[in-house]
Amino acid sequence: MPDKKIALVTGAGRGIGRAIALTLAQEGMFVIVNYNGSAAKAQETVEEIRKAGGEAVSFACNVADFNACGEMITALVKDYGHIDVLVNNAGITRDNLLMKMSEEDFDRVIAVNLKGCFNTIKHLSRQLLKQRSGKIINISSVTGVMGNAGQANYCASKAGVIGLTKSAARELGSRGITVNAVAPGFIETEMTESLPDTVKTALTEQILLKRTGTAKEVADVVAFLASDAAGYITGQVISVDGGMAV
Repeated sequence: MPDKKIALVTGAGRGIGRAIALTLAQEGMFVIVNYNGSAAKAQETVEEIRKAGGEAVSFACNVADFNACGEMITALVKDYGHIDVLVNNAGITRDNLLMKMSEEDFDRVIAVNLKGCFNTIKHLSRQLLKQRSGKIINISSVTGVMGNAGQANYCASKAGVIGLTKSAARELGSRGITVNAVAPGFIETEMTESLPDTVKTALTEQILLKRTGTAKEVADVVAFLASDAAGYITGQVISVDGGMAV
């Protein structure tokens, strides 16, 4: 695909990841839809992109697996020659109060949400340095800035993503590679749909714009950071939260 930018989006089978994949495809990129769970969901994203006239393929890989990430990046570079945009979106939740949270649930969230970002950046960085170009966008969360009761593992992982983003930006910037984070707030996704109405109402009251955000609103910011227009932006955390964490 030498004539197109190639974007790898992790966890792109649903929610924000799917919206990002669709939006990047609309911007003319060839999109690699990474997934670890449902192959059918990932294929739905691919088909939606193709129906809109874009190009995409799916690729299974558990981003928490260091060696598997290395094999994925090696295979993709071999097949396509280059990767221009990496969006680290894959994430999970295992909510509970700290005193009730199991070590397994803490470790699993850190492994996927934070170490998953490290794994992909680590394995792709050599190729990006060789290209002397590239865009890395890590999906953090407003909870990584504010904290949230019952989500110590998730908040810690997303705060870690911010630190990783800033460090990677410092290490890779001299080679023309930008690294930024996007911190969504309360966004309408399958994950948030299951919340009780009372919780949704309480969360919405904390938002200055008094409404939830959409996955497309997050995706549009990611698309901007992946574009040439954002060439002089790096090491930043952009909140898409309606004023939830001002």
